[in-house]
Amino acid sequence: MNLTEMCALVRRDLKDEDANNYRWSDAELDRHIAHALSELSGAAPVEAVATLATTSGSRDIDIATLRPLVIVQAVEYPAGKFPKQYQRFSLWADTLTLLGDLVPDGDDARILYGRPHTLDAETSTLPATLEDLLAIGAAGFACLEWASFSINKVNVGGATTAQEFEAAGQARLNFFRKELRRLGRRNRVRLARLYVPSEQVVSQSTVQGP
Repeated sequence: MNLTEMCALVRRDLKDEDANNYRWSDAELDRHIAHALSELSGAAPVEAVATLATTSGSRDIDIATLRPLVIVQAVEYPAGKFPKQYQRFSLWADTLTLLGDLVPDGDDARILYGRPHTLDAETSTLPATLEDLLAIGAAGFACLEWASFSINKVNVGGATTAQEFEAAGQARLNFFRKELRRLGRRNRVRLARLYVPSEQVVSQSTVQGP
């Protein structure tokens, strides 16, 4: 599905298919689709693998070429061994630092990471199973936008128009984000089954004392 087809799907959900009297412009719906796609990518990113060379004597690996990325899920070093040797790591900006006892000697490392989905005029990385969910999220953002726009305006639907659009938008987004949490939990289970760290993984957001 491309962006034009997704926009049509969102319009169908919003009952906004009269081309002579659209409530939302294509540009507005494209923005709401992009917003929903960004949130969806955070929960279920595109799974990708990259092989990067290390520098002998350095634990740091430059991952700038992997941008944009959502998450680094695992680091295999040295790459191609069996059983696979997954390493603890930390991230700061575009530098990934290996934290284990093994110091790189120039061999390749394999980075398992997630990157954002793309959806443009030609194609999409979004699986067909997630297309309806994306449309629900985009429609929710569109409803909230219209609710804000219609406040203190004369509306054909009456004085409660803003509240009705807000309620419809929140209901859609509540369902959308509930499904994103489910997708996120499923991906965490898959990651846990991928490997069991030999030591506790260092948090990238919390500083722990000795």
